[in-house]
Amino acid sequence: MATETRINTETVLEVEDLRTYFRTRWGTVKAVDGISFDLRKGETLGIVGESGCGKSVTMLSLMRLIPTPPGRIVSGKIILDGDDLVQLSENELGKIRGSKIALIIQDPMTSLNPVFTIGDQVEEAIKIHQDIPKRSVMEHALQVLRKVNIPAAESRMKDYPHQMSGGMRQRVVGAIGISCQPKVLIADEPTTSLDVTIQAQYLKLLKDLQKDSDMSLIFITHDFGIVAKMCDRVAVMYAGRIVEHGSVRDIFNNPSHPYTAALLASVPKMDVDVDRLFSIEGQPPPLHNLPVGCSFADRCPVVMDKCREAYPNRSTVSDGHTAACWKLE
Repeated sequence: MATETRINTETVLEVEDLRTYFRTRWGTVKAVDGISFDLRKGETLGIVGESGCGKSVTMLSLMRLIPTPPGRIVSGKIILDGDDLVQLSENELGKIRGSKIALIIQDPMTSLNPVFTIGDQVEEAIKIHQDIPKRSVMEHALQVLRKVNIPAAESRMKDYPHQMSGGMRQRVVGAIGISCQPKVLIADEPTTSLDVTIQAQYLKLLKDLQKDSDMSLIFITHDFGIVAKMCDRVAVMYAGRIVEHGSVRDIFNNPSHPYTAALLASVPKMDVDVDRLFSIEGQPPPLHNLPVGCSFADRCPVVMDKCREAYPNRSTVSDGHTAACWKLE
């Protein structure tokens, strides 16, 4: 398990009761339903959970990139460097995206434009956000590409995305993300398209870049191995809500929500011989028709009658470790 980084009391990002809903023909989809967390300077926060639990919508909400319609941030605050991003205009947001908060999405082929060269795409963000002479933009772009270990960066500037491997494209996306030295970098499953060897190199690269610039990192992943290696704190999401939140050590050593415990039990253990791997029975509830009580009740091995009657309050397990479960009351 990764050693926890130094504790910095400076809060860079604060999210309060964020709710992002989508209006559909089936009803209102509550993709993000009242989540709150903060992020300190130089810290890495991991967000984990099954597909469809609201992780990516949370990150798109932080960037104010929710397609409207059908989506909309209906309430909450996103405080970044003293500004509430929910209240800002598109022009004001344009000055913040890329410069103070940046996003690396999981598929580089959907974020790189196939008709523009790598150089054009890395330089674009620098031209918009960096107050440097035009003649220095190319040199700055080259420095960023070298920083993410792109070999022969000068010649690669003239290449198009299809001329690069998946790992190289992902590095370019990372280069664009850090080109303006953001305070917060969001990495949405950035290793999904990479093989194991390149994945390890990319994770080390992100850690090194974070250490050099002291930026804060939000890491979305399904992989608890990556969480253990990369993160300081973890937020476990289920059905649009954070059901458990704590340090990596707390989550691994004392998982206090049945969903967290089930996720950890689903990770294969190489030193244990079993006939059948553990899996979580059932499926998450449809987000347009959430139950009155705990959303995990139908899949929970320790469910009680009370769980189906009302959603549990957030309980304190230990200092900095909370979980929303009736069995903790």
